[in-house]
Amino acid sequence: MAMKPSELIAYARLGQVGARSPLVIAVPHAGRHYPPAMLEAARLPRSALETIEDRYADLLVTDAVQAGAVAIVAQAARAYVDLNRDEQEIDPVLLTTRPSPGMLIASPKVAGGLGVVPSRIAAGGAVWKQPFSEAELEARMAGVHRPYHAAIAAAMDEAMAVHGIAILLDCHSMPSLAGRGPSPRVVVGDRHGRSAATRFVAAVMNTVRDAGLTVARNHPYAGGHTLDRHGQPRRGRHAIQIEVDRSLYLDPLELEPGPGLTEARRLVTAIAAALEDEARGLALAAE
Repeated sequence: MAMKPSELIAYARLGQVGARSPLVIAVPHAGRHYPPAMLEAARLPRSALETIEDRYADLLVTDAVQAGAVAIVAQAARAYVDLNRDEQEIDPVLLTTRPSPGMLIASPKVAGGLGVVPSRIAAGGAVWKQPFSEAELEARMAGVHRPYHAAIAAAMDEAMAVHGIAILLDCHSMPSLAGRGPSPRVVVGDRHGRSAATRFVAAVMNTVRDAGLTVARNHPYAGGHTLDRHGQPRRGRHAIQIEVDRSLYLDPLELEPGPGLTEARRLVTAIAAALEDEARGLALAAE
């Protein structure tokens, strides 16, 4: 069933007008808006759909916004549209008709069921009762995906106009990583050096270490469509992803904000400040 335009909430733009900071923050996976028609179309209950959220990751950025950054925060649920996927990352099983030539991109994420519209999830298998027409999928892209990314691009344009540089910090959360030795509590992604200058990645990683936390770069999360789309270092537009261990800021069941939220906010604010300082230092050196 298609959503009515009045049911769609793509994103919220937080922060003051005027690009006080060269930093733009994006939060693509914390949306908690589940329109009734969406839930009717799903074969899984809302509680299952919520398992693919970056639960309450939007709460991590509020202090950084108060300090001057602009944030583009998704409101639509990830199960409706995954904003960190290309529009063409569509599982063919979701289509009622044979796809148009060149319409689809095969990727590991699609193969795992987590394309731009998730087709199946670990919490319950197939997400939808029936496949969609191309028009229905196009409505999701036009109503949520494109406006969200247009808002990021516009905010980065504003930062470029004022500061001559723009930094995008794409904020996610992750389950705790178990492995040999100390597991990273934060993973920093830069598409293996393609989406941001190394100095900005180093600033983020050093800030995490200064907070007493272990940090990894690009493994197991190197970033996705958002970094590919908005990171253009040679044009002064840098994009970095951070994945924050959910146990740092949620309760033991990872369902609600926990006692560590204040410290996790402080960490994200410190990361934002480090990126701003590095950007301003680079701009001064170029003068």
